[in-house]
Amino acid sequence: MSKTAIALITVGLFLAGGCYSFWKQKLPKGVIGVLAIGAVMCLAAGVMRL
Repeated sequence: MSKTAIALITVGLFLAGGCYSFWKQKLPKGVIGVLAIGAVMCLAAGVMRL
């Protein structure tokens, strides 16, 4: 596994945790949606680099 893949997966999981936290705090759906899209893109990029 390359360091780039590990970094992307870690950032994706961090953003996914933030998305869950924002959802629990009842923040606006637009903010949660943008954060979720970023998390999915980071996770997908990390998995593709494996």
